[in-house]
Amino acid sequence: MMIEVRPSGIKFPGKALIAGFHGIGATGYYAVRYMSESLGASRVAYIDSDLAAPISTSRGGRIVTPVELYGSGSLVFLRTEFPVQKENEGAFYRELALWAISAGFSEAALVGGLDATLRRDDSDYRVVFTSSFEPRGVLRRSKVLEDELIIVGPVATLLNTFEAAGFPAYAILAYASSERVDPRAAANAVRVLSEIYGVSVDTEPLLSYAEKVESMSKAEIQSARPRNESIYT
Repeated sequence: MMIEVRPSGIKFPGKALIAGFHGIGATGYYAVRYMSESLGASRVAYIDSDLAAPISTSRGGRIVTPVELYGSGSLVFLRTEFPVQKENEGAFYRELALWAISAGFSEAALVGGLDATLRRDDSDYRVVFTSSFEPRGVLRRSKVLEDELIIVGPVATLLNTFEAAGFPAYAILAYASSERVDPRAAANAVRVLSEIYGVSVDTEPLLSYAEKVESMSKAEIQSARPRNESIYT
């Protein structure tokens, strides 16, 4: 088995899995981390694998492993603190998708960044759905990703696996800068997720941070980052 979820045998019947990753603008990572922390989600499981990055960090006086699950009410957040190495992404996330289906999740919501240079209107994001997902609420009014545009990385692998398995899933792809972290894109994704799942998450801190980042030059952004800070946190 390529992944091991601990505690062994843990299930999440009827819950929604929300996952985001390090990609364009680090949109998915920041959206999921910010939303889970805002809702006071607690760590409920670890995902261990030989394919995961051999990296660890600490936060708040405790060890943070590369891939963990945090729960809050009917939502479970997959937080990928450190990206899986490119050569291992396909195998890792296919296995993860199959585990999610077996764990009883009702659906999966994926968050990613979409290169802002592809924007052709005033929309903040695009969406894609697996065939078995029935859009509801704001998703019914959202614009679907244009034909032939390519999704890559973990979001693509998870969508492909869920599609083949007939599992309901969707992705929110927020327009983001490809040159820096983009907290505004993360805020846009959080806003949509909050409406879908009926939770209250204040995105003002993200938007305030976005204004600061957007006013800085690339050199200033780099120099403002502490030397010992991960590029993903």
